[in-house]
Amino acid sequence: EEGFSRFALSVNYRAEMIRAHFGDGSAWGVEIEYLQEDMPLGTAGSLGLLPKQPSGPFVVMNGDLLTGVNFGRLLESHTEAGALATMCVREYTVRVPYGVVDVEDDRIQRLREKPAYRELVNAGIYVLEPEVLEIVRPRKHLDMTTLFDALLARGEKVVAFAIREYWRDIGHSEDLNLAREEFKEHFS
Repeated sequence: EEGFSRFALSVNYRAEMIRAHFGDGSAWGVEIEYLQEDMPLGTAGSLGLLPKQPSGPFVVMNGDLLTGVNFGRLLESHTEAGALATMCVREYTVRVPYGVVDVEDDRIQRLREKPAYRELVNAGIYVLEPEVLEIVRPRKHLDMTTLFDALLARGEKVVAFAIREYWRDIGHSEDLNLAREEFKEHFS
């Protein structure tokens, strides 16, 4: 629905089950190729298995996510920003279930009843320009955060894209169960 027709799935654990389910992609009218990891290479490290460099910006996404992100808007934003890499971010709130006491030199400075802290977190979806692959070494482990750190250290333009649409990491059984409950509400 978003206009993508070519996919590369990085596989290691239970690769045969994934291949059996998705096949070559023809059931969905797309092309699927597999990047077989002999050992876990990390989200960025598996890009070293691509048989050829993409000709333009490409999306990388963790396989344990369920999202309603508008990928067309994401790619458009990446291109408009003139960035070498874009990281999708999501607001995450942590609520402290107790009153927080700020103390300085044993003196209470302030009381805050059950505060909430909001942070932007890595949402596991990225857009990369092909030249980013120069950093990736074949068959070497590389996490995406390490790749972004390397780009920042080189002074490259990396930007954030805030996801406001539905997003859930389904890597844990309790989150998968929540996603099953929420699916019809967000994807029907």
